[in-house]
Amino acid sequence: QVQLVESGGGLVQAGGSLRLSCAASGRTFSNYAMGWFRQAPGKEREFVAAISWAGGIRKYADSAKGRFTISRDNAKNTVYLQMNSLKVEDTAVYYCAAKSGSSPSVSAGEYDYWGQGTQVTVSS
Repeated sequence: QVQLVESGGGLVQAGGSLRLSCAASGRTFSNYAMGWFRQAPGKEREFVAAISWAGGIRKYADSAKGRFTISRDNAKNTVYLQMNSLKVEDTAVYYCAAKSGSSPSVSAGEYDYWGQGTQVTVSS
């Protein structure tokens, strides 16, 4: 079992930045690829970014490329999502997720554990 707790969400103006954190506890964090997903009101959950267990492979949604950076610190059992140049359309609840195995995935169905989410609101 892996427990995930997100933090760092909040209200920010368009063009601003936020850094989300996801702290993991339970099983060995470095055995899991990690992902960030988001869900806006009335929309389906969508992939944002993912990282392999050693951090060498990273994947991004087209909407995140060039603006968001995923990273992890296995010594701290934490994965991060640095979000820059935020847009109103980035407003959503952001979830981190853990997937058994080394390879990151863009598919939510491949993730085994999920956090409760953190709200990100970008105002115009």
